[in-house]
Formats: sequence, structure tokens, C-alpha cells
Amino acid sequence: MPSSHPPLYFELPYLADSSHYFERLRDMPWPVFLDSSHSQKNQQGRYDIIAADPLVNITTTELGTVITNRLGEQTHSQDDPFLVLRQQLAHYPRQTPSDQPFNGGAIGYFSYDLGRYIETVPVIARNNEQIPDMAVAIYDWAVTVDHQEKRCWLASFGLDEHTHTQWQLLIDRLTQIRSSDQEKFIVSGELICNLNRHDYQRAFDKIQHYIHEGDCYQVNLAKRFEISAQGDPWFAYKQLRQANAAPFSAYLSFAGVTLLSSSPERLLQVKNGLVETKPIKGTRRRALNNPEQDKALADELVNSIKDRAENLMIVDLLRNDLGKVCTPGSIKVPKPFALESFATVHHLVSTITGTLASDQDAVSLLRACFPGGSITGAPKLRAMEIIEQLEPDRRGAYCGSIAYIGFDGEMDSNILIRTLVYSDNRLRFWAGGGIVSDSTADAEYQEVHDKAAAMLSLVEQLR
Repeated sequence: MPSSHPPLYFELPYLADSSHYFERLRDMPWPVFLDSSHSQKNQQGRYDIIAADPLVNITTTELGTVITNRLGEQTHSQDDPFLVLRQQLAHYPRQTPSDQPFNGGAIGYFSYDLGRYIETVPVIARNNEQIPDMAVAIYDWAVTVDHQEKRCWLASFGLDEHTHTQWQLLIDRLTQIRSSDQEKFIVSGELICNLNRHDYQRAFDKIQHYIHEGDCYQVNLAKRFEISAQGDPWFAYKQLRQANAAPFSAYLSFAGVTLLSSSPERLLQVKNGLVETKPIKGTRRRALNNPEQDKALADELVNSIKDRAENLMIVDLLRNDLGKVCTPGSIKVPKPFALESFATVHHLVSTITGTLASDQDAVSLLRACFPGGSITGAPKLRAMEIIEQLEPDRRGAYCGSIAYIGFDGEMDSNILIRTLVYSDNRLRFWAGGGIVSDSTADAEYQEVHDKAAAMLSLVEQLR
């Protein structure tokens, strides 16, 4: 029940590696770590957020949505999952935004297949994922690490009585160094891919046919990799974040599934009513052992007419999506085609901004733009139909999003690329790329493997 107590705040020692704080909380229910990996010396890599032990959790499957409170009591709904989330957030009073990014609210994942609740997409691909389409929890407290100010705090709006009664126990957990002993994570058997070179060529040719027939302009085609695994996936994530640090990384373990994400891409941010999205389109591999070659690859990407055109298609798509919920005339593209370099690849990234309309909120924005245009193609619905036809398996969490939506209405979210999914002793990951009229199958196939490089390397390390 909502509390009449004041907000709670406790400053913790700053640790450059926030994973140590997460390790002290990850045995609690529904733990989540939004991890910038301290990867970039800018706002994108500034904050890490850790939360656990939620007030309520919400899971959506094809059977409907189940809302479970702290006591284990459940209610069921057949409503739109985004509406259910808004209704649950509305049980708590709206807070005034502060300088801190998140002091409580919703955190969770929204799978790519949640798009089926928004658009009518044919059912063709195999559903081998068998995980919730949405799994979100509402938290009353969070640990936030600010790498710019080198400060860390445990904070809560204090909306639930339970938080006040458990506050000192939380502080004790976070300030007492605990053993970090853990089970290893091991993969075994064959790494299986659902599109071999021949099948990829056939799918590529089909997309080219659709483009030349005028059905679409661009389609994102992805390959799925799968291998047997067992143990503690946190062991694997710690290796992933060292090898492929990225500003929108995350580790989330709940509803029978664990996500290990090293995503470089923001889907949507809402801050003080201002909206930002940063689609990635355009990729080149890094050549870290050869600075001259690495720069040449970056320059080639920046000057590529094809990659800029591909990026522009998605910019136009996202401007249209934002137009559904933003104030007319407010949508701008202040930073088109910017080079951003990450651990294994260079990317071409555009920034699009807008002002959220007064009758809209973060949930309606997320729904209006879901799934992200950079991982579907254009036009979005037709691209999703083609993806369903040509990719043998559903994407599940891949190309969905991990997001937080605070009690203050602020939001930030990623696109779930460079992400591994673990459930039922199986580890899966995907890589894909946008195909346009002047794409070549060999170049696109190579780009897919460039994007998968860090995950393929991790699998080899885990054997």
C-alpha cells in the first residue's frame, strides 16, 4: 500500500565497477542491472541502475497478462499489455522529476513479439523461445551509480511501507562485503544456426524481390544461434561486459529467463518531456590492432552513400512514429549520420528529438514506436510480415527492449541487440542487418558475423 512517509536516501561509496553492488543484491527476487559499463565519457555511459525485490511483477504471454503482488496474490487481464502497465503505474502518485535518473518505477523487458499485440502479423515462424512477451516489475527503490560525479546512492520515493521497514537491511546488504563465489557457466555441444549460407542467400534474394516489386524499401534479416548451457549466467555476463562494453548494456534475471545484453543502441528516452531516439544503421568492423586501418574503415562508413541512405530510411520511419505522440512541429534531427565506435564495430547513428504531447506519456510513446524501426525495416508493418516469413524462428526478446519508466514519468530504453537469452538450459543470440536494393549478400552476411563477433567469442570462452 502507498506510504505517507518522506523519500529515502543513503549515499554509498562510489565504485567504478557497479557489478560489485549488483552481486550484493542479485539473490533477491527479480534482480536487474542497467549497466552503462562506464563505456563512454558522455551522458550515455554516465549512470548504472540496480534494483530488486519489486512491489509487483507483470508477465504477458499469449494467454494474457498476470499481475503478481509481493504476497503472491495474482490478478489476470486480457487488456493491451501496455495499458496494463500504465494502470499499474497509476496506482502510485506521480513524482516530480529530479536530477537522479531513477528512484523507483517500472523496469523490465518488452520482447520483439510484443509487436503482435499492436499490429496484425501472420503466425509463421516457430516459437522456440517460450518466454513471456513482456516481463516488467515495479520497484520502490534503486541503487544508482553516477560515473561522472563519482557518486553512488540508494534512493526511494518511499511510496511503499515495506521499503521503510526494510531500509536498514538494504543498507546493510550494500555496505557489507559478501563472498562472490559463484557457479561457472559452461556451454556444450554444437552451436546451431537457423540460417546457413545457402538459406541466407535465399532469404536475401526474396527480400530483393520484394524491394524491386515495391513492397518495401528495407528489411532487417537476422540469424539465430543456439547452444546448450548450464550454470550461473552472471559468470558469462561479467566476461561479456569486459569484452564488449556498451552504453545500454543490461543483465536481467526473472520470469524464468535471463537476458545478457551488451547493446550499443538507445530506443527511446524521455527526460523533462523531451524525447530522444538514436537509431543505428551502418556498420563496419573494428581493426583495433591497426589504427590506420581502423580509421580507414570508420571513414569508409561515414562516407558511404549506401549506409547513409539506409540510415535515412529509418530516420524517416522514426520521425513518423514520434509524430503519433509528439507535439506537431517539434520533431528534429539535430545529429544525423554521426560516427560512434564501440568495442568490435563502428556504427552510423542518427539522433532524433521531439516534445511529448501533453496528453501522452512514456508508455504511449513506447507503444507508438514499438518495435524499433532500426531492427524491422521500412515500411515497418510490411517489413515485420517479411521477417515473419523468412526468419525460421521468432525473435522473442531479441530486438525488443529493456526499459525503465520512473514514477516521475521519465524513461530510458535500449534496443535488445548484441544480446544473449538464457532459459531452459539453452543459450541463444542473434545478429542481423538491414537489406536495401543495393545490398550484396556477401557483404551483408559478413556484417552479421561482425556484429556477432563478441558473442561468438564469448561462447568459445565458455566451452
